[in-house]
Amino acid sequence: MAISHVLAAAAGAGIAVAVDRVRRSDATVAPAATIRAAGSTLAAPSAALWVTDLLNAAYYAKDVEDRDVNDLRLAFAVIATYWNEHEHRRLQATDVVRFHRAFGTARLRGSGGRTGTLDTDALLAGGNKLFGDWFAEAARDPERRGWGIVFPTVEHKRRHDPEIRLAQTPLGPLTPPQLPEHQQIWHSYPAVEVSDAAATVAALLEVDQWPEYGSSLGRLTPLRRRELDGQTFEIETIGFAASRTPILVRSYVSVENLVTEANEDARDGWVTQLRLGFAARPEEPAPIPVGAEVHAAFDLVAHQGHFLGNAKTRVMVYTHEDRSFVRAAGTWDPVVGRNAEVGDQVARWNQHAFWGMSGPDESMLHQLALAAAER
Repeated sequence: MAISHVLAAAAGAGIAVAVDRVRRSDATVAPAATIRAAGSTLAAPSAALWVTDLLNAAYYAKDVEDRDVNDLRLAFAVIATYWNEHEHRRLQATDVVRFHRAFGTARLRGSGGRTGTLDTDALLAGGNKLFGDWFAEAARDPERRGWGIVFPTVEHKRRHDPEIRLAQTPLGPLTPPQLPEHQQIWHSYPAVEVSDAAATVAALLEVDQWPEYGSSLGRLTPLRRRELDGQTFEIETIGFAASRTPILVRSYVSVENLVTEANEDARDGWVTQLRLGFAARPEEPAPIPVGAEVHAAFDLVAHQGHFLGNAKTRVMVYTHEDRSFVRAAGTWDPVVGRNAEVGDQVARWNQHAFWGMSGPDESMLHQLALAAAER
């Protein structure tokens, strides 16, 4: 990679330390409201800056017209594949040498539009140098991608155990909203239209593909050997300490109360509970219009340390007046303390954008809709 990559490795854990200082700067903040986990479970703090440099090269450092969120997902896949191919050990500062050999020349050429950036072909070619000639072809094959990893063969993917990553994860207890319901914050994010409701539900149920729906603001990676109901996801939320300085902040959610058309009573009960909650908040738009047909829905319940604190996000797919949508609605306890405005910013901007308010590159639901349309 470019010299900035080597300098980033020398800087070591700078970003992780900076975030930790932010986390500890206000001891009066409720524990659940603080940033508990910076960085990635796949990379040690010593690798934080050169991993950030790779993500910059793939996406954030590019001119807007040259950005492609597929390249960002591919860069994440390179990192996850490297972790998987090296006995699931966390990436270290010394690993930058191999990445420099794989990507350095293309970065100096500015294959992504400006010096220091990488386009799709350069990322694939660098992957071939890191892993072998199989990588580029496998990265284009959905049958050999899963859990954010690219596998040499379908059999390698079948044998993968996602709970290896779970065993390396500091997973705390579930922390749904605790305050009386009238004191909680309830918010409905904008609906995202989908071309086919059944394909969208199928995409959600294919849990190993959730990293393929990652946006420029975050991604969810499944951690359990099970289907969607009861699944646990690691969320890597991307914030910015400064322009082109992405910081990864980890949190965790688990799926509860999955309902589908196969069980109408459970589905109707879930919908009724949601409607009653929003009926008490007329200032918020109802997430499911009257007369809509709900095809599937579930709750994403926060674990201790989630950046929203005690929280739950409801996700639903429905059809109304011959148009189908996927939508999210959030419920959380208000953040307290002097850093309450930080939690408010996450809730009102990152959450809005990630769950559908902003452009397709920033929204996971838009990326889900695009993936479902290709099924």
